[in-house]
Amino acid sequence: MGTIDLRSEIREFLSSRRARLSPEQSGLPAYGGNRRVKGLRREEVAMLAGVSVDYYVRMERGSLAGASEGVLDSLASALQLDEAERDHLFALARESGSGRGRRQRKTTATIRPALQQVLDAITDAPAWIRNGRHDVLAMNQLARALYSPVLADPRRLANTTRFVYLNPVEAEEFFVDYDQVARDAAAMLRMEAGRNPNDEELIALVGELSTRSELFRQRWASQDVRFHRSGRKRLRHPVVGQLDLDFEAMELPAEPGLQLNIYTAAAGTPTADGLKLLASWAASQENLPSERAAAPG
Repeated sequence: MGTIDLRSEIREFLSSRRARLSPEQSGLPAYGGNRRVKGLRREEVAMLAGVSVDYYVRMERGSLAGASEGVLDSLASALQLDEAERDHLFALARESGSGRGRRQRKTTATIRPALQQVLDAITDAPAWIRNGRHDVLAMNQLARALYSPVLADPRRLANTTRFVYLNPVEAEEFFVDYDQVARDAAAMLRMEAGRNPNDEELIALVGELSTRSELFRQRWASQDVRFHRSGRKRLRHPVVGQLDLDFEAMELPAEPGLQLNIYTAAAGTPTADGLKLLASWAASQENLPSERAAAPG
């Protein structure tokens, strides 16, 4: 994949959202069972959105340039888009109107030392920072211990989506809800592609995953998008066993494109005890190199 074709992105996203809606779901009468298209017809979407059929057809063919916020809102309502899908639609429209010469927005690959200090100050919870491509940029000690299977290959920057799709045996063992994790990973990457379609490293990642993973190709083709703000993450750690963690993901306003993730567990739960055990194990692992260096030859 040499580029992300914005017109194709728009076309496939709108047509896939249209195809999933039936007339009944949209409050329209169903005229028999001989509909030749899956889901709503283009003219039905146009009517629901309050635009002409010709205008909607132009939009679905990949041209959102010039579409007003009101039109986009009406289109999102007609297609019954959720919050993430609506955000994605508006991002595609912004990029569509920006012109081919738009300068690539750099997606950060390193972090400031002060951010590492913040991570290191969090001692009771795994905390880490990633960019929009899902590269793991920095972690605290507990996060390095928690995500040790993801960090096993030291030859390249760790990337959680690459791990999920290109190390499926290890990933299925590590993520209890592997299928959901795989769906979410592709959906979040799709959202990033809508926000930053000129990111060459993102394009390369999508190309690599598409070439090497049939599962990723299927998930990518679904056109699904999803936020990653909070929820439950169930991990099966090779040292301390299963951990049912609550996560919070927060954007860093001073570092556009970066996200801080923190995993916690309610006090008194088996997972809280597991995190304490993991912290002890992590401390012992951190001390190993210096102990070996000091050992007599």
